[in-house]
Amino acid sequence: MKSNMDKSTPPISVYILTFNNERTIRGCLESVVPHADEVVVLDSGSTDQTLPICESFSVKVYHQDWAGFRRQYQKAADLTRNLWVMFVDADEVVPEALWDEIFSALVQNGGGIHGYLISRRNYYMGRWIRHGGWVPDREIRLYQRDKGKWEGDLHAKVVVKGPVAELKEPYRHFPYRNISGQIATIDHYSDVAASDMFHTGRKAGATHVFFRAFFRFFKEYFLKKGFLDGFPGLYIASASAFYVLTKYAKLWELNRDREPKEKESREEPL
Repeated sequence: MKSNMDKSTPPISVYILTFNNERTIRGCLESVVPHADEVVVLDSGSTDQTLPICESFSVKVYHQDWAGFRRQYQKAADLTRNLWVMFVDADEVVPEALWDEIFSALVQNGGGIHGYLISRRNYYMGRWIRHGGWVPDREIRLYQRDKGKWEGDLHAKVVVKGPVAELKEPYRHFPYRNISGQIATIDHYSDVAASDMFHTGRKAGATHVFFRAFFRFFKEYFLKKGFLDGFPGLYIASASAFYVLTKYAKLWELNRDREPKEKESREEPL
């Protein structure tokens, strides 16, 4: 490991969550194993070739049933041993140029910076997406483990105490095999989002849902210039609006199904 690191570079632990990622996990591991001091994979029950692929690399593989985004990511981080940690999704690749920038930043800044924002460049429908709702796509990825922790639920992210800097080179992200994969993801994420809103007492009406979905499409396709990405830009903006429409429709459905039960519980027995 650490093929292009020298003794002055602090060791880095990379952690990755997996679940049926046979399509992308090999490329992900090939991009991190040669450079990281440690690679931790936390799997939540893969039934495809994900685990055999991981086991063919020099990585540490653990299992934990899915516990939600925040808990799952935090568990993986807690399994690492080094001060500097970086999380990489199983459908991402860390290019050589980014590794070079990471090593250079850690040597130059030492411990003065506690975390680094890194952007993600998305590849979809045969092209790199450069506009619309997927841009910019950046978050803290590299940080000192004792200075950062995961917060939030569906859209969990790392929060770091102390100074944060930004790196220029992006990750490479390959999010979906095809349109069916994106639709399946929308279905799953909208379930989680609707459930979260339902349990916090949120409600949704037809007008509210329509304008939220319409504004999401208008913002991503026109204001953020998604139209410059051709048909992929059109579909991404449409799918994003559909996600908004679907999660609020599911919230409406959950509230509708609760009303008869509440009415029944209020009725006095004969």
